[in-house]
Amino acid sequence: MKNKKILYVSSEVVPYLPETEISSMSFEIPRMINKQGGQIRIFMPKYGSINERRHQLHEVIRLSGLNLVINDLDMPLIIKVASIPKERIQVYFIDNEDYFKRKATFNDENDKPFKDNDERGIFFAKGVIETIKRLNWPPDIIHVHGWLSSFFPLYLKEVYKDEPIFQNSKIITSIYGTGFAGSLNKKLEDKIIFDEIEKNKIAVIKNPNYVNLMKIAIDFSDALIIGSETIPKELQDYLNKCKKPVLGFQFKDSFIEKYTEFYNKLLN
Repeated sequence: MKNKKILYVSSEVVPYLPETEISSMSFEIPRMINKQGGQIRIFMPKYGSINERRHQLHEVIRLSGLNLVINDLDMPLIIKVASIPKERIQVYFIDNEDYFKRKATFNDENDKPFKDNDERGIFFAKGVIETIKRLNWPPDIIHVHGWLSSFFPLYLKEVYKDEPIFQNSKIITSIYGTGFAGSLNKKLEDKIIFDEIEKNKIAVIKNPNYVNLMKIAIDFSDALIIGSETIPKELQDYLNKCKKPVLGFQFKDSFIEKYTEFYNKLLN
């Protein structure tokens, strides 16, 4: 993977959030590629729970200041950056006071999902894409982790499909067993259609639950990785029928060879 540019788009990354299957792999995979001489950039949301002083985050003024339109509202984009200690890996944080200032990550104090989680996901996807454009950094592979990131493949392949910087980029999405209960905002379909994405391409999102959200991510990815030992049967069946390269689940202590091989096949 020497000199290959790999972009990681994740809803959670160690050491900035507690260790989970997603946050752990969102650190271990970039570290693997970094050691192989690849060029790495990681993007995640800047949740209010992330201590900026402890992790030495600072705002990148030249990348901030853009307004993203979300459901007909102008939402300011703020970009912050930090380095993972000892790894020489830069992490970019997508921030916005309305969407990410709150201390909790996905749920409120009553453990109910935030009602704007759908808009937070759209903002995150657009924010990553716009920042990569400003960085002028064409990724060879974009590897997506976590349901909040799952809007990324759809937006890149539909809204930003004519952007020259992404013309050769391949999207891999990791499918995890960890999702969310219930559904996102029932108006999600209308919010996506507002961005001039055709309704027939997102029909499944009429019921915006975790499984259907991941089906959309599968539809607009070039390859998939099963990130958990068990995933919902409906998603497993969908993967079996998708006619795209799918890498089965690999344990954390033995994934390196299989992931490297999978990346290389996608690039060849």
